[in-house]
Amino acid sequence: MRKKILCLLCAVSCVLTGCIQNTMLQQDTDPENYYLQEIAHLHIEEALQNLTESESGSDPGSASQTEHETIRAVWIPVMLYETWMYNQSETQFRENVQKAFQNCTDLGLNTIYLHVRAYCDAYYNSEIFPAGAYLNQNYDPLAIMLEEAHAVNLSVHAWINPLRSQTVQKMATLEDHYILKQWYNDPEKNGTYLVNSEGRYYLNPAYPEVRQLIADGITEILENYDVDGIHIDDYFYPTTDPAFDQKAFSESNAQDLAEWRRTNCSELVKLLYETVKNHDSAIPFSISPQGNFTINYDQLYADVKLWCSTEGYCDCIIPQLYYGFQNETCPFKEMVNQWTEIATATDLVIGLAAYKIGTQDQWAGSGKLEFLTDSAVIAKELEYLSEFETIQGAALYSYSSLFEPEQAVSALVADEKNRISDIWD
Repeated sequence: MRKKILCLLCAVSCVLTGCIQNTMLQQDTDPENYYLQEIAHLHIEEALQNLTESESGSDPGSASQTEHETIRAVWIPVMLYETWMYNQSETQFRENVQKAFQNCTDLGLNTIYLHVRAYCDAYYNSEIFPAGAYLNQNYDPLAIMLEEAHAVNLSVHAWINPLRSQTVQKMATLEDHYILKQWYNDPEKNGTYLVNSEGRYYLNPAYPEVRQLIADGITEILENYDVDGIHIDDYFYPTTDPAFDQKAFSESNAQDLAEWRRTNCSELVKLLYETVKNHDSAIPFSISPQGNFTINYDQLYADVKLWCSTEGYCDCIIPQLYYGFQNETCPFKEMVNQWTEIATATDLVIGLAAYKIGTQDQWAGSGKLEFLTDSAVIAKELEYLSEFETIQGAALYSYSSLFEPEQAVSALVADEKNRISDIWD
């Protein structure tokens, strides 16, 4: 069933490019975590075409004022802030943002999923979370980006990673007034509420206090910024290792670790949805999970089928269908069909992997050369999506792949962008 039009804006996941030139930034941005899309279960995606678009917009500063019936979105991940924001004055940052958002509108995009919290940090004025590593100047980047996006009729969905937190080194340097640091300093909570997994801390969703902290962070954004939506991506449990939450599990009296973890994630998702709706029922809450159901269910403990088929968990689901048509294990058309069958209680927007244009898709089996030999995969996927009335749009990952590609693939990306622009014209 189709949901309210207001729920269409969504977003989200997460391939980040570029080298980190500063030691502090290196501590805070490890590539393995950012390239979650580039592990064995992710590939290229899809989107759409000839769907009727209806846009409404009044005051550029009002919440949910830039609404689009058909979503044409792009993810803007935090790594871009290294060049946009780090050591940049407010004027320079604004100019960088204006140029980027003009690129978006020129391509026909109408929605951006804007990273505002990637590591339990903040690229906005926050009393709850510390400033992000790239924010070393005295201005409010989210306020500026909202102003500039709404000025060109781009919807902005604030994109957060709920559970992923600071590196071990960075956590030790946080100021003591942050809740995160208080948990870090507390031997009862360090290892339970906060858990070190391969050198980075993660929040443990088993605890109501942890889930409430994440919800409070969303409330802070909604109360202070006119965002058009709230968006989370596919970072749920970082490991299948039972040691991650052994104490909480043993105290729960649950019998099945995997089912217990899935319940924890569902409780978190439901709370975040309710938090958004309690603030403003018109603001959509969206989730961008992995495209592969098995990976979601058995490795990340994300019960996406429940969230898609039951009201009260999210307004819009944006699976990362990063697969080509020739993918041997997850062919694009088959995956689209699977998601359209389960998304009965939410809107459905399809995520596409622009980052694979001109590259070898190493996990696609016999289809690994598809993105090398065919420069129109994304456009063809958009055309396929246009055949589905139940699909509300497409989201491309990521901005840098489209507008700051590697030299080796720049010509192929330019060709694909022309095709995308023609489809969305």
